[in-house]
Parts: sequence; structure tokens; C-alpha cells
Amino acid sequence: MSEKLTRRGFVGRAAAVAAAPAILRAQAANEKVQVGWIGVGIRGYSLLGTLMEVAPADSQVKAVCDSFTGHLARGKDRVQTVQKTTPDTYDDYRRLLDDKSIDAVFIMTPEHLHRDMVIAALEAGKHVYCEKPLTHTIEEGFDILKAVERSGKKVQVGTQRRSSLLYKRAREIYQSGALGKVTFVRAFWYRNSLTDNPQWRYTIPPEANEKNADFGKFLGRAPKRPFSLPRYFQWRIYWDYSGGISTDLLVHQTDASHLVLGARLPKSVIASGGSYYWDKLDKESREVPDTVTAAFEYPEGFQVNYSCMFANQRYGYGEQFFGSEATMEVMNLQDLHVYNETFAKQTPESIKSRPEIHLNATKDLGQVNPTGDHIKNFIEAVKYNKPLNCDARLGHEAAVTGHLATMSIRRDKKVFWDAATQRYRLS
Repeated sequence: MSEKLTRRGFVGRAAAVAAAPAILRAQAANEKVQVGWIGVGIRGYSLLGTLMEVAPADSQVKAVCDSFTGHLARGKDRVQTVQKTTPDTYDDYRRLLDDKSIDAVFIMTPEHLHRDMVIAALEAGKHVYCEKPLTHTIEEGFDILKAVERSGKKVQVGTQRRSSLLYKRAREIYQSGALGKVTFVRAFWYRNSLTDNPQWRYTIPPEANEKNADFGKFLGRAPKRPFSLPRYFQWRIYWDYSGGISTDLLVHQTDASHLVLGARLPKSVIASGGSYYWDKLDKESREVPDTVTAAFEYPEGFQVNYSCMFANQRYGYGEQFFGSEATMEVMNLQDLHVYNETFAKQTPESIKSRPEIHLNATKDLGQVNPTGDHIKNFIEAVKYNKPLNCDARLGHEAAVTGHLATMSIRRDKKVFWDAATQRYRLS
């Protein structure tokens, strides 16, 4: 005999049906994001530990992947030691992507592999955290943006200043009008390596050889070359796999300028560079410069002057924003200073008398380094649908500045960017 459906019963069932999605969401929120980790080199190994430190309640490393067996073994060991579970291991990222239980992947490989890996991960239904730069060429960025739109998945790019509380405060200070009109930014990154340890000549593991380091997987779609341990482990000094200073360091600081000033992309850049220090001290071939200078012009009405070298680190790294009423500098991801413009005779007393500002990220904001918060933001975006701090478009725009600078250096030309057509031209 069929059950008679009373009004009370109908309302109760309807309420239960309506509540089902909420219940399912609550259940999903209690589950950990299953992570696949691709690339366990210097940066990858470091950030693998960071992930397990900052988001143990919301994520679990399900699998690790590397084409060098030594890196793969140490990645597995670190997960076992910290997470107390044994991850699956792969020497081919495509096999890792076949695991349907994996929700998100971290891509920590050389930049020339990013495009194919990011797109493959999106097509496999994974969310993606990709180390900067997002791409090896401008055109690859457009490919990734299209793939992101098709997939509906989240992509975070590892320009971690976007998660810095210090840079957030710098943006607020600028937006308050305290600096006046900013027409010039000076950004710089200075390092000094020991003569027996040239910059980016990373240590090659003594046990590495052609059998345990898959050079074909490392090359990807890069030009085919004979097996080379220096190219495999010291890839940043070769144009085939790296934009050098422009895409490793410069992109952080142009992105910081974009963040603080609310800018997008420059309208032109002229850059120069050369290997002035390590060409004599480094016996092996070094293709990318160890010294770079670049001048960017922005349609918003300001310039960014960028410089980088590897022979002196007296001033470290930072950005200085020169305004008509004050100067703001953010140094070494730790200190923010605002100095009022007091030298000009015509400067009003109302400006001269303003209190100067000094903030320290660790002491005043409780943030030692924003990288952990950047990774945590990605996990929370995947699990709780929080906004990403640096999505694919922002990461693409940061990468474009690096690629434009690289083109200017390599072709000895000024490069112009057309925002309407999203194309560049050289002059």
C-alpha cells in the first residue's frame, strides 16, 4: 500500500533534499586536499616541506614525481618523515595525473616545462600551483589562460609577494595618497656568490648519470641535445630552459610594482645585460647574463628602473616608490619605510610634519616570509573556495614583463607592448 504524502511529510522531504548539497559540501570540507607534487629539486624540496608545515589539516601529499631518482627518493622520504604516510612515486608526471584521487598538483619544474604540465593538469581535472614564472614564452601564457577558462579550475602562480602582509600595507599606504603622485620606481636585486660557487651553478649530485636522470623528460619540447648533467641540474644558465634574471628575479619585482600601484602591463621596455663577472670565473659555458638593467614605461604614467647583479649584495633587494610627497621603500621582504619629502623649499609643512612610517614584517605583522601563506592560500582556495592571491592572469602578466626584458636583451631592441591587441613589436 502506498504511503500517503502529508503536507508535513512533503515539507520535511523537501527540506532534506534542499539541505543535501550543504551536507555534501560540509563533508567535502572535512576531507583533505589530495596533492600531487611534481619536481623535487632545490625549490621543490623546500616547498614540499613548507606545504606539510602550513597546511597539515587541509592537505595531504598523495604522490611525488621527479625524473631524477635521487630527488624522487628524497621527496618520498620527506613525506614519510613529516606526514607519516608513504606517497605514490612517479618518474612521469602524466602517470601522476592519471590518479583521479588527486585534487591538486604543485609544479616545481624548470620553466620550459610549465606550459605543458599546467595544461595537462587542468585537462586532467586538477587545480594547479605553479612556481614562477608561469611560462617560458608569452605565447605559452595565452595557451594556459585558455586552458584555465575551459577547465574552471584554480591556478595559483608562485609570485609570493601577493601574499605578503608588508606589500599589502604598502598598497594601502599608496592608495591613501600619502606618497602623492608616483612617477618612478627603482627595483633592484643584488647578490654575491663565492668564486667556487657561481650563481645558479647548482651542485650536481655525484651519483647522477644518464641512467637515473631522464634527460628526455627534462628536455620536453626544448631543442634536442646530447645528455648533459649541467643542463639538467643547472638549467637556469641556459636560454633553452630559462629567461635568466628576467624570469627568475625581475618578475617578482615588476609584480610587486603592479600590486602596489594597481598597474597591469608596461607599454615598453628597453633592457641590456651581460656576463661581466662569471664569464671569467666560471669555466663552463654560461648563456644568461649575470648583470641586467631594464627600464619599463607604464601607461599609468610611471617608470620602473630595474637592476640586478651577482657580484655585490650591499643593498640586498627591494623596491623604492618615489612620490611627489613621500618615498616608500620595501626592503628584503622585511622592512617598509616611508620618508616624507622634506628637501624641497616649497614642500608644505603639512607634508613635512607627517610622522614617518617604519614597519617590520616579522615584528609588526607576524609574518617571517609570505611563501607559506601563499601556499596555504592556494590550499584554502581549493578546499574552501577562497579567492586566490595570484591567479593565472596575474602570473601571466608578471611573466610577460620578464619575457619582454629578455627579448630586449637578446635582440638588442626596444620592445613595445600593445594592450589592445596583446602583441609585442621590436624597434
